[in-house]
Amino acid sequence: MMKNISKNRVVVLFILFLNIFMLGSCEKFLAAKNDKDLAEPTTIVDLQALIDYFARINNFSVGAGLLAGDEYYLSDADFKALPTEQNRNMYLWNDNNVVEPGFNTWSFSFDRIYTANTVLEKLPNIAREKDNAEIWDNLKGQALLLRGKSFFEVAIVWSLAYDPMEAEKDLGLPLRLSTDFNERSVRSSLKATYAQIVNDIKRSIDLLPTKPIHDFRGSEPAACALLARVYLSMREYDSCYRYSDLAMKLDGTLLDYNSLDTNKAYPFERFGPEVILDNGMLVSYSPLSRVDSVLFRMYAPGDLRKVLLFNPNADGSHSFGGTYGGSSSLFCGVATDEVYLMHAECLARKGEIQQALADLNTLLKLRYKTGTFSPLTTADSDEALKWILAERRKELLYRGLRWMDIKRLNKEGANIILKRIIDGKSIVLPPNDPRYALAIPDDVIDISGMPQNPR
Repeated sequence: MMKNISKNRVVVLFILFLNIFMLGSCEKFLAAKNDKDLAEPTTIVDLQALIDYFARINNFSVGAGLLAGDEYYLSDADFKALPTEQNRNMYLWNDNNVVEPGFNTWSFSFDRIYTANTVLEKLPNIAREKDNAEIWDNLKGQALLLRGKSFFEVAIVWSLAYDPMEAEKDLGLPLRLSTDFNERSVRSSLKATYAQIVNDIKRSIDLLPTKPIHDFRGSEPAACALLARVYLSMREYDSCYRYSDLAMKLDGTLLDYNSLDTNKAYPFERFGPEVILDNGMLVSYSPLSRVDSVLFRMYAPGDLRKVLLFNPNADGSHSFGGTYGGSSSLFCGVATDEVYLMHAECLARKGEIQQALADLNTLLKLRYKTGTFSPLTTADSDEALKWILAERRKELLYRGLRWMDIKRLNKEGANIILKRIIDGKSIVLPPNDPRYALAIPDDVIDISGMPQNPR
């Protein structure tokens, strides 16, 4: 794979060169290129190289939801030390100027969408024949999954929570489905946005292999798990159950935390047994953060996550270290622990309490020190759901999922209120506030003319 990437670096540079023109405005005319060193991708190897350029494809996922969420806090000193005004505005959910202009997670996301569109447009020019059908289909599936995943990451942060009663009128995304720079960026409805996301990921499932050659690439279980996540965000729990069930049957491997060394600092080893699709999150000031103290106190004695996920600070607070990213890069990909929790939540909502608790207990047994965990039992579906949601918060922290959960759960009356305290002053974000759709980067609005999210 690395050999192919090296051979086709010129192709990658061509795509990145073109993306500079695409990310903000699509009204400008793109003159014919006159650099003979730039070559368009024309073969399956060329196109696969674009998808395999993991520094761009797998390492810059949207982290704004984590920065705006409630899994951490900043001290007054940390807040004042933030490097940019946009960082401070993001932390306080200000009305505008919350994302630095230029190369940011919005532009990186549409860069990936452009790459996916390039593959989807140029692949039909290559004959699908008996000897290349498998890799041809696989490549198409990877591109569809990449586009659907990228649209979804943007929608979670820059659109409101999905509500079937409001989705037709709520603002969605500019659904860029081609590489035509002259096509004007226009925001679709949220309903159309999610329809596109679901369609892309669904189409990818039958094209992808059950086991990819590397976790950087998409696979059938990854697509099923990601689609389950999308349906969870939409609160379509029957569909979430269906695809989480498929994902579990394809890959239900869990890691026993008892097999890990509790005397060393983590992150976890990258590409571990629970990772189905590897992705890293672009977050600028996570090293300054302290884990929310209420969240930290949720871990019971004997819970190995309390040791393996956190590092103590000198002031008695704790920082998060237990990412599946293998380094300081925060993992935000797809993993089997998330699949178990989605599956359990959907079962509990269906009233299938014992099956839901079987999923939950299977996971928790591998998170507690051997001999200290007593399986959870109840005949109350509400209590079971409460336990599952609590474990979801404790298991999936710092993966960029909490922002999605706050938004969807507040639609159901959870009444989750976010609060910041800076210089003794409280700033509150109430449930279902318009600011849960973060302000789109100002330069994108200025150049494209698209409407900004209402405040």
